[in-house]
Amino acid sequence: MINKQKEPFVREIIASFTKLAQRVQENDDEEHQWLIQHCSNPALIDIIKEMTVMMLHVLDAVGKLEPVNGITISKRFDIPKGSVSKITKKLITLGLIQTESLPGNKKEIIYRTTSLGLELYHLHAQLDRHLEEHTFRVMDKYDADQLRFVSTFLQDLMQTSWIEQEQPPAPIKKPQDPVK
Repeated sequence: MINKQKEPFVREIIASFTKLAQRVQENDDEEHQWLIQHCSNPALIDIIKEMTVMMLHVLDAVGKLEPVNGITISKRFDIPKGSVSKITKKLITLGLIQTESLPGNKKEIIYRTTSLGLELYHLHAQLDRHLEEHTFRVMDKYDADQLRFVSTFLQDLMQTSWIEQEQPPAPIKKPQDPVK
Protein backbone atom coordinates (compact mmCIF):
# COMPACT_ATOMS: atom_id res chain seq x y z
CA MET A 1 0.00 0.00 0.00
CA ILE A 2 1.12 3.55 -0.64
CA ASN A 3 2.42 5.99 1.94
CA LYS A 4 -0.42 8.12 3.41
CA GLN A 5 1.39 11.36 2.52
CA LYS A 6 1.69 10.30 -1.13
CA GLU A 7 -1.82 8.89 -1.51
CA PRO A 8 -3.65 12.16 -2.30
CA PHE A 9 -1.05 13.01 -4.95
CA VAL A 10 -1.24 9.56 -6.52
CA ARG A 11 -5.04 9.78 -6.63
CA GLU A 12 -4.78 13.24 -8.21
CA ILE A 13 -2.34 11.90 -10.82
CA ILE A 14 -4.66 8.98 -11.62
CA ALA A 15 -7.62 11.36 -12.01
CA SER A 16 -5.50 13.63 -14.22
CA PHE A 17 -4.54 10.71 -16.47
CA THR A 18 -8.22 9.82 -16.86
CA LYS A 19 -9.02 13.41 -17.82
CA LEU A 20 -6.01 13.50 -20.15
CA ALA A 21 -7.22 10.35 -21.94
CA GLN A 22 -10.62 11.98 -22.43
CA ARG A 23 -8.93 15.15 -23.67
CA VAL A 24 -6.86 13.20 -26.18
CA GLN A 25 -10.08 11.68 -27.54
CA GLU A 26 -11.60 15.17 -27.83
CA ASN A 27 -8.42 16.42 -29.51
CA ASP A 28 -8.96 13.86 -32.27
CA ASP A 29 -12.14 15.76 -33.11
CA GLU A 30 -10.29 19.08 -32.86
CA GLU A 31 -7.63 17.78 -35.24
CA HIS A 32 -10.30 16.82 -37.77
CA GLN A 33 -11.80 20.30 -37.45
CA TRP A 34 -8.38 21.90 -37.95
CA LEU A 35 -7.77 19.81 -41.07
CA ILE A 36 -11.19 20.74 -42.48
CA GLN A 37 -10.72 24.45 -41.71
CA HIS A 38 -7.30 24.54 -43.36
CA CYS A 39 -8.21 22.48 -46.42
CA SER A 40 -9.05 24.32 -49.64
CA ASN A 41 -10.05 21.21 -51.62
CA PRO A 42 -13.80 20.39 -51.21
CA ALA A 43 -13.27 16.77 -52.33
CA LEU A 44 -10.60 16.32 -49.68
CA ILE A 45 -12.82 17.86 -46.99
CA ASP A 46 -15.40 15.12 -47.61
CA ILE A 47 -12.66 12.49 -47.31
CA ILE A 48 -11.28 13.99 -44.09
CA LYS A 49 -14.74 13.65 -42.53
CA GLU A 50 -14.57 9.88 -43.15
CA MET A 51 -11.02 9.44 -41.88
CA THR A 52 -10.08 7.92 -38.55
CA VAL A 53 -6.95 8.92 -36.66
CA MET A 54 -5.41 5.54 -37.50
CA MET A 55 -6.10 6.13 -41.21
CA LEU A 56 -4.24 9.45 -40.95
CA HIS A 57 -1.32 7.65 -39.25
CA VAL A 58 -1.10 5.06 -42.02
CA LEU A 59 -1.33 7.75 -44.72
CA ASP A 60 1.42 9.62 -42.88
CA ALA A 61 3.55 6.45 -42.87
CA VAL A 62 3.07 5.95 -46.62
CA GLY A 63 3.90 9.60 -47.27
CA LYS A 64 7.08 9.45 -45.20
CA LEU A 65 8.37 6.09 -46.43
CA GLU A 66 7.04 5.65 -49.95
CA PRO A 67 7.45 3.42 -51.77
CA VAL A 68 6.66 1.19 -48.80
CA ASN A 69 5.10 -2.19 -48.09
CA GLY A 70 2.64 -3.02 -45.31
CA ILE A 71 5.15 -4.94 -43.20
CA THR A 72 7.47 -1.93 -43.03
CA ILE A 73 4.57 0.32 -42.01
CA SER A 74 3.60 -2.18 -39.33
CA LYS A 75 7.12 -2.47 -37.90
CA ARG A 76 8.14 1.20 -38.11
CA PHE A 77 4.91 2.62 -36.70
CA ASP A 78 3.97 -0.25 -34.36
CA ILE A 79 0.61 -0.87 -36.05
CA PRO A 80 -0.63 -4.49 -36.30
CA LYS A 81 -0.25 -5.97 -39.81
CA GLY A 82 -3.96 -6.76 -40.03
CA SER A 83 -4.84 -3.15 -39.22
CA VAL A 84 -2.41 -1.87 -41.86
CA SER A 85 -4.00 -4.19 -44.43
CA LYS A 86 -7.56 -3.05 -43.65
CA ILE A 87 -6.63 0.62 -43.50
CA THR A 88 -4.62 0.59 -46.75
CA LYS A 89 -7.65 -0.92 -48.52
CA LYS A 90 -9.79 1.97 -47.23
CA LEU A 91 -7.16 4.52 -48.27
CA ILE A 92 -7.08 2.98 -51.77
CA THR A 93 -10.89 3.18 -51.96
CA LEU A 94 -10.74 6.85 -50.93
CA GLY A 95 -8.18 7.53 -53.65
CA LEU A 96 -5.42 8.56 -51.23
CA ILE A 97 -2.91 5.79 -51.97
CA GLN A 98 -2.25 3.38 -54.81
CA THR A 99 -0.56 0.01 -55.07
CA GLU A 100 2.27 -1.15 -57.26
CA SER A 101 4.03 -4.45 -57.68
CA LEU A 102 7.78 -4.61 -57.55
CA PRO A 103 9.45 -5.53 -60.83
CA GLY A 104 10.52 -9.14 -60.53
CA ASN A 105 8.32 -9.72 -57.46
CA LYS A 106 4.66 -9.55 -58.39
CA LYS A 107 3.69 -10.86 -54.95
CA GLU A 108 4.96 -7.93 -52.90
CA ILE A 109 2.69 -4.90 -52.97
CA ILE A 110 4.05 -1.44 -52.27
CA TYR A 111 2.09 1.71 -51.56
CA ARG A 112 2.47 5.26 -52.80
CA THR A 113 0.39 8.36 -52.19
CA THR A 114 -1.79 9.71 -54.98
CA SER A 115 -1.82 13.45 -55.66
CA LEU A 116 -4.89 13.70 -53.39
CA GLY A 117 -3.14 11.62 -50.72
CA LEU A 118 -0.04 13.79 -50.98
CA GLU A 119 -2.19 16.89 -50.48
CA LEU A 120 -3.67 15.44 -47.28
CA TYR A 121 -0.23 14.20 -46.17
CA HIS A 122 1.14 17.76 -46.43
CA LEU A 123 -1.90 19.22 -44.66
CA HIS A 124 -1.48 16.69 -41.84
CA ALA A 125 2.23 17.58 -41.63
CA GLN A 126 1.20 21.24 -41.15
CA LEU A 127 -1.09 20.14 -38.32
CA ASP A 128 1.75 18.17 -36.72
CA ARG A 129 4.02 21.23 -36.87
CA HIS A 130 1.26 23.37 -35.36
CA LEU A 131 0.76 20.88 -32.51
CA GLU A 132 4.50 20.64 -31.89
CA GLU A 133 4.87 24.43 -31.71
CA HIS A 134 1.98 24.64 -29.26
CA THR A 135 3.45 21.84 -27.14
CA PHE A 136 6.81 23.63 -26.98
CA ARG A 137 5.08 26.86 -25.90
CA VAL A 138 3.24 25.03 -23.10
CA MET A 139 6.39 23.23 -21.95
CA ASP A 140 8.53 26.37 -22.07
CA LYS A 141 7.35 27.39 -18.61
CA TYR A 142 9.14 24.39 -17.07
CA ASP A 143 12.87 24.21 -16.46
CA ALA A 144 15.08 21.39 -17.73
CA ASP A 145 15.06 19.49 -14.41
CA GLN A 146 11.26 19.51 -14.29
CA LEU A 147 11.01 18.29 -17.87
CA ARG A 148 13.62 15.59 -17.20
CA PHE A 149 11.56 14.41 -14.20
CA VAL A 150 8.35 14.28 -16.25
CA SER A 151 10.15 12.41 -19.02
CA THR A 152 11.56 9.86 -16.55
CA PHE A 153 8.18 9.50 -14.85
CA LEU A 154 6.40 8.86 -18.16
CA GLN A 155 9.07 6.36 -19.26
CA ASP A 156 8.62 4.49 -15.97
CA LEU A 157 4.85 4.44 -16.45
CA MET A 158 5.16 3.08 -19.98
CA GLN A 159 7.34 0.22 -18.75
CA THR A 160 5.01 -0.71 -15.91
CA SER A 161 2.42 -3.46 -16.06
CA TRP A 162 -0.81 -2.04 -14.69
CA ILE A 163 -2.25 -5.44 -13.96
CA GLU A 164 0.61 -7.42 -12.56
CA GLN A 165 -0.09 -11.08 -12.37
CA GLU A 166 0.03 -12.22 -8.81
CA GLN A 167 2.60 -14.88 -8.24
CA PRO A 168 1.07 -18.10 -7.00
CA PRO A 169 2.15 -18.90 -3.49
CA ALA A 170 5.18 -21.12 -3.26
CA PRO A 171 4.25 -24.72 -2.56
CA ILE A 172 4.54 -25.70 1.04
CA LYS A 173 7.27 -28.24 1.51
CA LYS A 174 6.50 -31.13 3.75
CA PRO A 175 9.06 -31.67 6.43
CA GLN A 176 11.21 -34.65 5.70
CA ASP A 177 10.92 -37.66 7.91
CA PRO A 178 13.82 -37.87 10.31
CA VAL A 179 16.44 -40.36 9.22
CA LYS A 180 16.41 -43.47 11.38
